[in-house]
Amino acid sequence: MSQGSQGGRGVRVLIADDEPLIRAGIRMILTSDPGIEVVAEAANGREAVELARAHVPDVVLLDIQMPVMDGLTALGELRRAVPAARSLVLTTFGEKDNVLRALGEGGAGFLLKDSAPAELIGAVRAAAAGDAYLSPAATRHVVDQLAAGGGAGRVAARGEDARRRVAELSERERGVLALLGEGLSNADAGRRLHMSEATVKTYVSRILAKLGCENRVQAALLARDAGL
Repeated sequence: MSQGSQGGRGVRVLIADDEPLIRAGIRMILTSDPGIEVVAEAANGREAVELARAHVPDVVLLDIQMPVMDGLTALGELRRAVPAARSLVLTTFGEKDNVLRALGEGGAGFLLKDSAPAELIGAVRAAAAGDAYLSPAATRHVVDQLAAGGGAGRVAARGEDARRRVAELSERERGVLALLGEGLSNADAGRRLHMSEATVKTYVSRILAKLGCENRVQAALLARDAGL
């Protein structure tokens, strides 16, 4: 668990974006939550790494398109310089390769800039708690790309394995998993299933454990392979 979620101390966040107005807007949203503190702002990836070393934030919000060093390159630098910090990619660019690279570089999640303020706050809190977070739109991008990979034989084998693993779930768990496959957030899934967001989160944790999935993207892909 992140230091920012222990001992009553707020979640410490560093914002990295080359546009001052964007940084100001993000700061305003995050500081509306009394449990979140913005400790520094950076205008490029190199500055983000330097400020992260100085302030040791719990979460770093990184734009992709920045001068000097872009956000995706900064991800790897941050992982080596401040391994305790969790990095969230925040961008207007939702291309699949950016999402996959962000995850490959060790990012704790991917959030589009048109996300609702509540989702931004939720993503920061999830990252600080050690959870991976992907916006529903980003999840759909990743799942669609990965599900299309491989030939017919490989797809068939993947489907058989997925159906076998999903058979171990209860009917309610399969229902929640199906919505993960659609890229729904916990809140949206809760509304669809008439359950509280907290209850959905509990189901998701249980599903990941039963399926042996590290994150909800893997679970969403498995749901697609199983035909849910």
